[in-house]
Amino acid sequence: MNNLREKLKINPKRFEEINSFLMSPDNELVNKLLALIEKYGGIDEINRKHDEAGKLENLMVRLEEKKAPQLAGLKWLMEQRDKKAFISKADYLRKHLGDKADTMVLDKSKAVTLEISALNFFPWLITQAKMAIEKKQLMPGRFIRVRFMKEQEADNDILAVAAGMQIVGASYVETLDTKGTDGSNNMLGGPDTITGYFGGIGSPNDYPYKWADEYLYYYTNFGVTQVLNTNPGTVFLGYLLHKLGVNNEFKISVFMGNDNPLAAFWTLMAARLFSRDDGKTSLIGFNFSNSVNTDTIRASNAIRKAMGLTENVRFEHHITETYKSIVIQPYLRRDDLLDLARDVPNISAKHEGGDPDIEITREHPSNILEYFMPKEEIIKQGMMETLELNYLDKQNAIDKTATALLQNGIDVICAQNLH
Repeated sequence: MNNLREKLKINPKRFEEINSFLMSPDNELVNKLLALIEKYGGIDEINRKHDEAGKLENLMVRLEEKKAPQLAGLKWLMEQRDKKAFISKADYLRKHLGDKADTMVLDKSKAVTLEISALNFFPWLITQAKMAIEKKQLMPGRFIRVRFMKEQEADNDILAVAAGMQIVGASYVETLDTKGTDGSNNMLGGPDTITGYFGGIGSPNDYPYKWADEYLYYYTNFGVTQVLNTNPGTVFLGYLLHKLGVNNEFKISVFMGNDNPLAAFWTLMAARLFSRDDGKTSLIGFNFSNSVNTDTIRASNAIRKAMGLTENVRFEHHITETYKSIVIQPYLRRDDLLDLARDVPNISAKHEGGDPDIEITREHPSNILEYFMPKEEIIKQGMMETLELNYLDKQNAIDKTATALLQNGIDVICAQNLH
């Protein structure tokens, strides 16, 4: 067996071939990316613009100049933060553990990030915060967004959410408009071509460069750092951008379908190969397929550790899903999380729906197909309050997960400036 294993060893000449291809001035794959970087002023200028655009004070000034209605909510959020209106972590423990809270020793090395998806409209954040204050809940430490970028740029939500995340102390992810559902594959239509989506959706032809172009636009103009990534080509460009010096970050979506340790190895191996000299990579989050089990994630964790990426790459696992249009219900992986979190570090508990027993009682349960509804259509159909209620169900699910983790001695990462 050992002799057979030896055959898997990669010949150093293969690395020479790859480097030779990357370094070739005739390599149009690289040349197109270098041209994009030049378009935005070069690496140093790109990072400088990003850092300036993302400063809280600059975001607030831009909102003031635009007389944006979101300002009132942001100022209220600051006031609540400063007067410590949100429950503290210590008081939360006492609320749910009683006297045991005084002697409970939490495992901070395995702290689980509380994650919610999708915060599509800024006012939902304020409603969520008010509910968290009233019910003495923990706010999540990570927010995912999938709203159209141009649409939220037009009504200033992109600025407001960026500011809000800094106020509460949470990370967040945006979803670029250049994605497989934007008509990128002109051979696909509606349900009559549904099987074509199994292999043809994504970023065909020059779309990866359109994705990178759009990313650099929001990176330099709005300070957006983390975005969703759904295609091997755009993932690869994400690695290259970072290797070249852009401080970009991305998370791989559940829609990319990483559903086994071999797929995880492929993804993590590429991240390691194109990491910087300090070992850092632009891959910041790795969302598995909903079909994985605890064995899948444990095996992938061993790979992540072998690649030296445990601290860099967060494993993002769906604990709940939207009730309609994505998985067979009931779907609830909280017990799996409690099992995993005892020995797998750097995990986030992603809540994309409410608990199934709550969802089934709703007149309008959460539906993944409504994530990309234009704001105008939502208002026209009178659905904004309905979708907000779906979002609040996810906050309630997060609170249940937080309680379960803490009761089992596992720490959680919530909105760091609030609790």
